[in-house]
Amino acid sequence: MWETCRELIPAGSVFAFLAEHRGRLFPAALFADMYPSANGRPSMPPQILAAAITLQALHGLSDFETVQELRCDLRWKAACGLGLHDTAFDSSLLSYFRRRLARSARPNRVFEAVREVVNATGVLKGRQKRALDSTVLDDAVATQDTVTQLIAAVRAVIREVPGAGAVAAVHCTAHDYTDPGKPRIAWNDEQARADLVDALVGDALRLLGHLPEQPLGEKAANAVGILALVAGQDVEPADESDGRDGRWRITRGTAPDRIVSVVDPEARHVHKNRTRHQDGYKAHLAVEPETGLFTAVALTPGSGSEHHEAQIALDLLADEPAPVDAFGDTAYSTGPTRRALRQAHHRLFLKPAPPTTAVPGGFSLDDFAIDTHAGTVTCPAGHTVALSEPSGRHLQRKAVFTDQCTGCPLRERCSRATAGRIITIRPDHDLMAQARQNANDPEWQAAYRRWRPPVERAVAWLVAHGNRRLRHIGTIKNNAWLHTRAAALNLRTLINLGLTHNGTTWQIGAAA
Repeated sequence: MWETCRELIPAGSVFAFLAEHRGRLFPAALFADMYPSANGRPSMPPQILAAAITLQALHGLSDFETVQELRCDLRWKAACGLGLHDTAFDSSLLSYFRRRLARSARPNRVFEAVREVVNATGVLKGRQKRALDSTVLDDAVATQDTVTQLIAAVRAVIREVPGAGAVAAVHCTAHDYTDPGKPRIAWNDEQARADLVDALVGDALRLLGHLPEQPLGEKAANAVGILALVAGQDVEPADESDGRDGRWRITRGTAPDRIVSVVDPEARHVHKNRTRHQDGYKAHLAVEPETGLFTAVALTPGSGSEHHEAQIALDLLADEPAPVDAFGDTAYSTGPTRRALRQAHHRLFLKPAPPTTAVPGGFSLDDFAIDTHAGTVTCPAGHTVALSEPSGRHLQRKAVFTDQCTGCPLRERCSRATAGRIITIRPDHDLMAQARQNANDPEWQAAYRRWRPPVERAVAWLVAHGNRRLRHIGTIKNNAWLHTRAAALNLRTLINLGLTHNGTTWQIGAAA
């Protein structure tokens, strides 16, 4: 196909590159461990499927749309090695291939294959800057309210757990759980809604309490766990109830780490900032800012301290062969992350958060002379007090200026507290104070302004053409998609830089 239609395929495109170099980029040996059986062979060579999912991720297509392109578009046929009259394959084969990838020892091998090309070209040699950022990706499911979640979770337990149907027939009376729809009530009646939630939570708890003792498979165990979560995450004891009489109401506020849909239990509410709230996952990126190449990516649920940007940054930079200049916003500038990255000898351009003030426009922590080694704090008025010993969960130390604030002429700029100013510092105070001092250096600011913004362009590439909305359910599948998407974008960037193969190794043309 490629030999006969070479002139019809746009030169310098990803299609032309895969048509010519698909075998080198995705050799058969790369997928040998995914098909260990000596009996038979895959219905479609994995090299073809790897090229197909790479193009699929690049263009943001569904499985059905991808197969249609393979059937009707000469560019796709040439890129994936299909003949002119080949009708491709059923779209379910793409899901089957991705599932095999996810279950293999190297689920991100497509990304790794492109990364090996990057390393072979030496395009990153001497480019030791990495810009870090994250962006929210919308989940593939509809956000469910409390009633919908409770009904769906009860139905899942009835469907997956042996014997649960008989238990539900006796103990679950608030709704006909053979009906997937919502109960017929006056939804504009607040009391009717409250009574319904109370009854549904009671059904869920009775069902959980009367399930027969038995070993559960994975699906059954997950269904029981989800029901237990949704039965408790959105409710609290009703007025004048101690929680033991079975009366419940919808809680005021949102539970931390709340499940937003029982269809995708790993999706979460995400607050990227104070005004923008989304449901989904976070994509974490490390980008070389000169070329725009993704050096590492990761996808995590959208909430939880273990999924915070500062925590994931350590993983994004863990495989760097040498220390780098790390650029990131205030989300990455936490004490533990700074300490860990400095121990790895990285040079940090992580923007520190400005210190807060007790009085608008007043004195901040940086206006006090704090000597953690001597254990003293001197205020702007020249009063010196001792720091307490570390205490509490965060090992905080405090300096109390109760007596010194009385009659102080600077008090109006320092504190409005009746008892006077109390300074509280954490174990990483010296590290963070030094970071704020470094951030005031003009050279530091110039470097940050130059090398931090390009990661925003990489984020725009990542989510372009409708790719902000995910197509899969769960962290594992969406993380695999993210790596494939990053690999496809990296491949396109390399091709634009002049990527070719000289018969021995990969190289970048003179234009780069």
